[in-house]
Amino acid sequence: MVKSKYQDVLVLASKLYMRELDVQEENGKLKLSGTVKNQYEKNQLWDAIKRAGGENPSDIVADIKVSDTSALAHHTVKSGESLSKIAKQYYGDAGKYNKIYEANKDKLKSADLIHPGDELVIPNL
Repeated sequence: MVKSKYQDVLVLASKLYMRELDVQEENGKLKLSGTVKNQYEKNQLWDAIKRAGGENPSDIVADIKVSDTSALAHHTVKSGESLSKIAKQYYGDAGKYNKIYEANKDKLKSADLIHPGDELVIPNL
């Protein structure tokens, strides 16, 4: 029963290619564990858990590990994106675009000039 409540979380874990994914239901609690690529993916899973179970769910125990702690995420620029749009996606605040620029100054000539295919580090705040 509780597993169906968190089905969206399990689907997301699969989409994120969560490694060593282990899901068990015991005594009315769902136990979820595994490893995702970065902190951003971990945050996405926790957001999904909170959407399903509320701010402080008591029917799920999640042990989500992160394999790359060097950055929040790595991002491949797509056509039409800007640093402010990317900052909005990862930080919820377009104004933090300069954090991304500063972390990628070795690759970017200016904060206004990015190209599709550019590989950017999205730093932890």
